[in-house]
Amino acid sequence: MSATLHRLAGRDPSLDPMIELVADDMNLVNAAILDRMQSRIPLIPELAGHLIAGGGKRMRPMLTLASARLIGYTGARHHRLAAAVEFIHTATLLHDDVVDGSDLRRGKRTANLIWGNPASVLVGDFLFSRSFELMVEDGSLKVLKILSNASAVIAEGEVNQLTAARRIETGEDRYLDIINAKTAALFAAACRIAAVVAERPEAEESALDAYGRNLGIAFQLVDDAIDYTSDAGTMGKDAGDDFREGKVTLPVILAYARGSEEDRRFWKDAIEGRRTSDADFAHAIDLVGRTRSVDDTLARARHYGQRAIDAIGPFAGGKAKDAMVEAVEFAVARAY
Repeated sequence: MSATLHRLAGRDPSLDPMIELVADDMNLVNAAILDRMQSRIPLIPELAGHLIAGGGKRMRPMLTLASARLIGYTGARHHRLAAAVEFIHTATLLHDDVVDGSDLRRGKRTANLIWGNPASVLVGDFLFSRSFELMVEDGSLKVLKILSNASAVIAEGEVNQLTAARRIETGEDRYLDIINAKTAALFAAACRIAAVVAERPEAEESALDAYGRNLGIAFQLVDDAIDYTSDAGTMGKDAGDDFREGKVTLPVILAYARGSEEDRRFWKDAIEGRRTSDADFAHAIDLVGRTRSVDDTLARARHYGQRAIDAIGPFAGGKAKDAMVEAVEFAVARAY
């Protein structure tokens, strides 16, 4: 499996073109987010604001806005729906950090570390509820179906990942099922709903869905690769978190399959929680390097990135299409 995404002449890929493309729309989305995260219970906006204002790029709502630009939508319905997308994403992050016992998110202390697990879970539930309010207010049953299905699929993916944790026999097919659900489903839905509100043909809905889904898979593949190549400052989380949590990601799957008997014993012990020291993590990094497991994970990311770019090939050229192509380049280039 191989594909080549070409670096832009003279500079590294960036999200800046997309940020500039949707800046005015994003101001309206941010206003909706700020309005709907308010509550008469002070802890709710305090905790939600900690994560929402925590430096994330808000890529998912930006994809809704950019997709709307790509198809020439000039209405305003997508603003609040983009806010709903961000609330779904933020709620899942709050819940994920509780499940994973994470200490860092985007380089800052996680909400569960500051306020505790019960508060984080409950505020996540509040944000899910707000997202569904926004969907219902939009009035489209099709939009409601797409986003509610994505929410269910994300939860299924997280449960699938939880049950696969500490199981070294987890294969690549199951791993791809997990990331398609827990990451790519919301990317796909965020893009697709733009075509729904614009009342575009089913083929355009499907094309935007494919763009988002393949971008989401590429994005997660890169995230899983850089857990074995980057430090906390680069990643915004502790280096080696996936390793210590026993997550069987693609670099591990490939390194385990390609390793010697001794290597496989190490991976089994590590994933089952018996080899979690800094020295063990350093050895894991050495093994994924020697077996080219990170390189091949990134090659797969480039493959899915190219599929995302191909999916929007039929759309007319222009700033929106250029920004969406460069967003894919950026997602993959984060690893370099």
